[in-house]
Amino acid sequence: MLLEIKIPTPGESITEVEIGKWLVADGDLVVKDQEIAEVESDKATLTLAATGSGQIKILISEGETVAVGTVVCNIDTSVAREQNTEKEPIASELFPEPKEVAVAESAKTTASEVSVKPEESNVKITPVAHKMMEDNHLSMEDVLNGLHRISKSDIEAVLALPKQEKGTSTSLVSGAPFAEPVEAVEASRNVKREKMTSLRRKLSERLVAVKNETAMLTTFNEIDMSRVMEMRTKLQTKFVEKHGLKLGFMSIFTKAVAEAMQFHPSINSQISGEEIVSSEFVDVGIAVQTPKGLMVPIVRNAESKTIAAIELEIKELAEKARTKKISVEELTGGTFTITNGGTFGSLLSTPIINPPQSAILGMHNIVDRPVAVNGQVVIRPMMYVALSYDHRIIDGKDSVGFLVKVKELIENPEGLLTGGRNPEEVLLGL
Repeated sequence: MLLEIKIPTPGESITEVEIGKWLVADGDLVVKDQEIAEVESDKATLTLAATGSGQIKILISEGETVAVGTVVCNIDTSVAREQNTEKEPIASELFPEPKEVAVAESAKTTASEVSVKPEESNVKITPVAHKMMEDNHLSMEDVLNGLHRISKSDIEAVLALPKQEKGTSTSLVSGAPFAEPVEAVEASRNVKREKMTSLRRKLSERLVAVKNETAMLTTFNEIDMSRVMEMRTKLQTKFVEKHGLKLGFMSIFTKAVAEAMQFHPSINSQISGEEIVSSEFVDVGIAVQTPKGLMVPIVRNAESKTIAAIELEIKELAEKARTKKISVEELTGGTFTITNGGTFGSLLSTPIINPPQSAILGMHNIVDRPVAVNGQVVIRPMMYVALSYDHRIIDGKDSVGFLVKVKELIENPEGLLTGGRNPEEVLLGL
């Protein structure tokens, strides 16, 4: 029986995909649910799985673009996977290790090592092993012949030696060390060429379009991370016990962004033709770096979720993106994006808007810096933040005000419980 493996529909807006990489070779035996290929769309890298067990026949080559629904391979289920019932020989059967060598391995010393006679070998040996060789009338050649091959443990033992022992050789005649000649490294002029993935090509087009089609500006501010870091350190253990994962900064910033939107709704707007579309919900895209390029999974309705719920969702979406398990629907939409260059050590940057959105927040590295607090110079963990926005529909007042509001919420995290309002005013009903 032949099973046809077709390209599934990744999403409503996608009509064709590219075969990025076959994970099996033509003629291989595969099992049901085994991943057999990576498929590139303009939004994500997805995987194809075998729908049955048998021998695979590949019909479409890597790099080819095909329409959704195309048959890319067949699986002949009449060819069953052969089970290897033969006993695999163990290492000791293939390469018997003499008892003498095993004892020498386990009796490694530093100061008590001696060298064998010059006519035998330039190999160090412990006194215990040397005595056993004499008692059993074994030469170094007999021992080395018994080893047959160098094992992983032998290499690890050499790497564990002091640097001077690895970097120099010892003359068995005089006992004086001499430096081994260093081989000159040949300079390379080679270059590597590889085709851009569909995802990266589409990303490139979008980035160029943003620069050409929007009036993008960036405003900056800095945030004192002391309070939120203290809270995170103090409650991290309890958070892990209750929710099963660590609390990160991204979920806190996501919640802060969602609350700040209530005061500056234009940040959550988009241009559609000659109309400005303002969403009452806040769907935050979280930029995730993957081996195939940048992906932006969406945390929907962030304004109505707790920080713990957001943290869990971010973790699940990021893991799906990195393992190519994410769906196109989970990457579609979004009214705002957050990107964190600080995870790679970035101190300051100007993030590029993710169209058709109108703004993006850039987080950066947390660095201890001297700052003035109540007239005193103190050291605080500070983070620069950047808001890039489309000046066509977002005015300077709103862009700056939004970033200041995010700053206030992070520096006073209790405000996240009161919808961004002053907790004291809420308490007094003002």
